[in-house]
Amino acid sequence: MNRTQLEHVLRAASQIVGEPDVLVIGSQSILGGLPEDRLPIEAISSIEVDVTFFDDPDDAKSDLVDGVLGELSVFHETHGYYAQGVSIDTATLPHGWRDRLIVIETESTAPGRGHCLDPHDCVMSKLLAGREKDFAFAAALIREHLIDPVVLSDRVALLDDVHPVATERVIGWLSKYPRT
Repeated sequence: MNRTQLEHVLRAASQIVGEPDVLVIGSQSILGGLPEDRLPIEAISSIEVDVTFFDDPDDAKSDLVDGVLGELSVFHETHGYYAQGVSIDTATLPHGWRDRLIVIETESTAPGRGHCLDPHDCVMSKLLAGREKDFAFAAALIREHLIDPVVLSDRVALLDDVHPVATERVIGWLSKYPRT
């Protein structure tokens, strides 16, 4: 996925739910905070954008987006990428993540705007998810010097209500990148 495609999804999601603010919490939120031309293939290979909304307690807005823009929808078949409407609780994020959001607001997102995770918060949520593809995503961004493992280590201390096993898995994985 590229930035233009992300902006298209943001515009479409905003129009469908009639709300300007769309929160991107999946891996493609990385497109909001890092230069697209520097991102490794592992960071942009996904064709889905995980979106949600700040005010969606019953996930009705996310479900609407999923139905209209989701996998196997006409939108997906037409454009080759899609939005997955998810719950705001889908990602486990470090305390203060809302204060670090990166806003994308361009002519291409109008009438909407995207709120993308800070790249380090995005990577932390991926490490906590703990899937092989998530570790490859994080490692590629560290390899390209786009993510600082020291910042990631510091973000571990900002995790609330995370199972100790998940926290230890992240700490263990980060130990491959010694603090300097």
